[in-house]
Amino acid sequence: MKILFLTLRTFSATGGIEKVCRIMGKALYEESLENNGLVKICSMYDKQEDAFDNPYFPAENFRGFGINKLRFIKETVHSGFKYDQVILSHINLLPVGWLIKKLSPGTTIILLAHGIEIWYPLNPYKKRMLRTCDKVIAVSNYTREQISTVHGIPRSKIAVLNNCLDPFLPLPSGRKKDKELLRKYGFSESDTILMSLTRLASRERYKGYDKVIEAIATMQARYPGIKYFIAGRYDSREKAFVEDLVKKAGMENRVVMPGFIPEEELKAHFAMSDIYVMPSRKEGFGIVFIEAMYYGLPVIAGNIDGSVDALLNGQLGQLVDPDSVEDIKDAIANIMEDKTSFTPSRKVLTDHFSYEAYKWKLEGILSLTPNPSPEGEGDRKPYRGVYSDPGEASLSKGNLNR
Repeated sequence: MKILFLTLRTFSATGGIEKVCRIMGKALYEESLENNGLVKICSMYDKQEDAFDNPYFPAENFRGFGINKLRFIKETVHSGFKYDQVILSHINLLPVGWLIKKLSPGTTIILLAHGIEIWYPLNPYKKRMLRTCDKVIAVSNYTREQISTVHGIPRSKIAVLNNCLDPFLPLPSGRKKDKELLRKYGFSESDTILMSLTRLASRERYKGYDKVIEAIATMQARYPGIKYFIAGRYDSREKAFVEDLVKKAGMENRVVMPGFIPEEELKAHFAMSDIYVMPSRKEGFGIVFIEAMYYGLPVIAGNIDGSVDALLNGQLGQLVDPDSVEDIKDAIANIMEDKTSFTPSRKVLTDHFSYEAYKWKLEGILSLTPNPSPEGEGDRKPYRGVYSDPGEASLSKGNLNR
């Protein structure tokens, strides 16, 4: 099988989509080795040197076009007919996939669908291009339903592949808090630190940190050590909005906004925190949820978007109405009163969201390997839950740490 994987960025940015591209690139490369196939990864905006010394796949399997859009389009369209499958990492690459399909109808075109970029009506041209795709891979069941409902794509053409833990994520090393880090942010060892990690953008005000601030404001008398750590890049308008909320709530000494935190420092910041909370209303999946749980944090997420998949419908954490301050407050209080009962199960987490499970399912979606035998037969035992609808798990206290 020859596969061409087209991305906007793979190495030159640190967002969730770029992380997905790196992980998928690794899985595709390994599959090409195991099955005598070929994979080429091309990025519109990355430079070639961005791939040097990366741990995911060899740089010789990568081509960066350094923002030269016309060259990217010309070369990928011209070479597309040489490949059995062309995978588009983002909906903005649909025109390239459409051109390849026009010139080579036998080439399979597959689109990765992440979240908000594909949830709403498209212009007629892009919608027509979407319908020429042979398959869509959605990162969550919610995204699959939105694609089917809004764009009329048959569910049979949409596979669900939940995102996974990065195989190069630093291993957990206990829950001991770094005293220097606590001092840096003005926290004490006795504080209970709630954490959110997200981009704070005035045009994307749906992550729920405003509701968390409201919830904490009603809890500070009962829990005097409660603090809120909101990490991530922010624009000046959104920073002013959050600071105004904090001031009105009288919480200037409880909320810290450090801005961007480098990837290599996230492990220590997760270890410093006690609860991860992000009751989003428009999350495609939420890789940060599974990363927080990987480092042992109890998690609170919204119950109306792709977050439901990340928490396995409540098996791994608490799902709340993202518009209900009362729901959020109760979920925080549950953990404050009995943290152990809400600590996510490491086994359940890795069974569903390990790189190995992700790779296995991707192989099946792309038909790179034969369909697995029923359990107990054949050489390969299927992973469970990576791509299927979440189970009917209870949200009640005590079911999370089995």
